[in-house]
Amino acid sequence: MLHLSYLMFKILKSWLKNSPIALLLVTLFLGISTAAWTPSSSAGLLPAGNAITDGNSLLRYSLPIDNKPVRQLQASLEDISTQLRANRRWGAVSQDLSKASRILGQPSKILADVPQERQSEAEAMIAELKSGVNALQEVAKTKDKEQVQDQRAKLLSLVGKLEESMVTEFPFEVPAKYSNLPQLKGRATVEVKTNKGDLTVVVDGYSAPVTAGNFVDLVQRGFYNGLEFTRSEESYVVQTGDPPGKDVGFIDPKTRKYRAIPLEYIVRGDKEPTYGITLEEAGRYTDLPVLPFSAYGTVALARPEDDNNGGSSQVFFFLFEPELTPAGRNLLDGRYAVFGYVTEGKDVLQQLKAGDKVESAKVIQGRENLVKANVA
Repeated sequence: MLHLSYLMFKILKSWLKNSPIALLLVTLFLGISTAAWTPSSSAGLLPAGNAITDGNSLLRYSLPIDNKPVRQLQASLEDISTQLRANRRWGAVSQDLSKASRILGQPSKILADVPQERQSEAEAMIAELKSGVNALQEVAKTKDKEQVQDQRAKLLSLVGKLEESMVTEFPFEVPAKYSNLPQLKGRATVEVKTNKGDLTVVVDGYSAPVTAGNFVDLVQRGFYNGLEFTRSEESYVVQTGDPPGKDVGFIDPKTRKYRAIPLEYIVRGDKEPTYGITLEEAGRYTDLPVLPFSAYGTVALARPEDDNNGGSSQVFFFLFEPELTPAGRNLLDGRYAVFGYVTEGKDVLQQLKAGDKVESAKVIQGRENLVKANVA
């Protein structure tokens, strides 16, 4: 059961639609302005303007690295999409590409945080990025929006790989009391086949190792294969993971007990996750999780309404609703554990209804990052 009921969702949606004053008050109360919630330590590295609504971008920014040039390179390329939405401001696009070119012109600053054994691979990626940015500058002169977006996406994918090459170790210690639960010490990619089409989910253990580890472990067990989507609410969520029978979660065959997963999220600026308490309960009303509910296809762990630590196997895919859940400052951040994003197949999410099925789910990359539970 999700904490925010669909009835409440519909009431709030109607209220906000029919009352501009109410919408203004909610906006002011939640502090939607990025200036209000972006930590100063991150502000210079994130794109200006509205909150990020692309899962791929959020995954890049959530990597535990601290190389300013590569973050600036990413931000300049990310910003191109914003400029194209804003009446196709081609002059600003040109400026973004010029900045990217200047950064790539000083590769030693980027390579400074790449381990020696990955240097040659990183150098090749930088060379490919230089060539790609130069080519994109020529394409931008034609003002072909679709081609610019396509080439930009390819460059950003390469930037993401370059950033991943800088990660050398898991950034924090998970509390020992959760050693009885599987953990994902890195990232994994899961392919979910449904009767309506396929989804690709990137699962982020750097930000939610226990929640992500639980999901990947269940995928590896074949737990989701054949399960129905039990909930589908337009512009809200689709949900699956409820096994047949009276159980509402995963019963571990070794312990014969319900596997309960604690609420888990990491806030921008924090060095490790917070467990067991919502942002609201912690009094951190204006803080933002590293993995927010600001992208269509956000993947999170469902839980009982009255138990922060009662999630198990049921997961939901968030269908972004801008009126009720404004990007970057909404009613779900810090109340549920986000552990990944749908990176391919978002159109399939629109088609899924209650009664549709997960035909299969399998880990296609990163299974070596799963650390099995330490069960006596």
